[in-house]
Order: sequence, then C-alpha cells, then structure tokens
Amino acid sequence: MKIRIKDLYDLTHTLAKTYLERFTYPWEALKGIKEMILEIGANLPREEYDEVTEHVWVHKSASIAPTAYLGAPCIIGANTEVRHCAFVRGSALVGENCVVGNSVELKNVILFDNVQTPHYNYVGDSILGYKSHMGAGSITSNVKSDKLPVVVKGEENMETGLKKFGAMIGDYVEIGCNSVLNPGTVIGRNSNVYPLSCVRGVIAENSIYKTGGVIITKH
Repeated sequence: MKIRIKDLYDLTHTLAKTYLERFTYPWEALKGIKEMILEIGANLPREEYDEVTEHVWVHKSASIAPTAYLGAPCIIGANTEVRHCAFVRGSALVGENCVVGNSVELKNVILFDNVQTPHYNYVGDSILGYKSHMGAGSITSNVKSDKLPVVVKGEENMETGLKKFGAMIGDYVEIGCNSVLNPGTVIGRNSNVYPLSCVRGVIAENSIYKTGGVIITKH
C-alpha cells in the first residue's frame, strides 16, 4: 500500500515540509498540528505576513472576507482566498493559492498549496495534498459512530490509535460533489472520486472510485 507521506505528497508545496518529514504515515502528524503552526507562525517574515489577531497569521496578498472567522492558531498563505462565512476553527495551515469557500469549516488540518475547498465542505483532522479539490458539499467524517479508534483498512489493517482522523488526500486528487470520506480514508495521488460516493479505506493512486464503490485504474 502506498500510504506513506512520501507516496502521497510532494513536500515542496507546504510550509509543513520539515514537520512532515519526521513521520512515516501522514496521520501520525495530526496530533502536533497546533504546535507546528505556532512554531512556524512565530518565525514567518513580518514583511510578508500580518498577525491579524494573536496566533493568526495572514499573508499580505491573501483575501479574507469580512464575514470569515479565523480561529487561532492558523496560517493563511499567499494569494489564498477565504470566502464569505468560512469557519476556520483553528489549527489550520492553509497554503498558497488555496480557496476556502463559503460556509467551509476547517479544523486541525494541513492544506498544501493550490488546494480548493470551495463550497460547503467540512475538513477536519485531515491533510489535503497539492492541487487536490473537494467538490461542493463533500466532507471528511473524522469520528467513527462507535467512537472507537480509527483503523486504516487496506491490504493490511493499520491501527492508528486516533479517535479523530478524517482523510489523507494525496496530490492532484478530485473528490466529487456531496461525497463522504469516512474516518481513516487514504486516497492516493491522481485519483478521482465520483459524486455522491461514500468512501472508506485505502484507494490506490491513479484510481477512479465509481458509483457503488467500483474502483478502476486510470490508463
């Protein structure tokens, strides 16, 4: 299974590069996102970033709607757009050229550069890779209904020990509208998920996840 950080992500496209290099699997990074943001934020160049409120750093070129909420700690990268009524609850590292859309909620996440979460998305306890895109209404479900620790289900089941774990989405992944990514979902690079899908487990890179859970390989 290609589910290691180096399999899923090009780390040159995030301020979290040095932090993520400490780990083998991406979910191992979830527990320390808050502390990582505080450390990075304290060392951001002041000629490029404004600390608009305590521990909330926004690049001077970013566009923040007056109705958006930015909870601490968070970092909003260059040329990123945070739209009307977005709700950044905190512990969110948002890269460059991203879109955080209307009524989108982010919590304990890393969004690489050029990520789009444009409309009515919930992204919690998750990492979204370079140029990944979540269609309107698609969400990450980050807690199991039985509240037990999340298991990554693939060729081998991997215990994570985490009760909150949404999805690890690789670079260039497209998530269709109104899809649900169940706790512990890992989607490999360059994959597509059809709209209205209910996804769980590991989806290999270069896959198409179709209606009814049928998975085919891109050619």
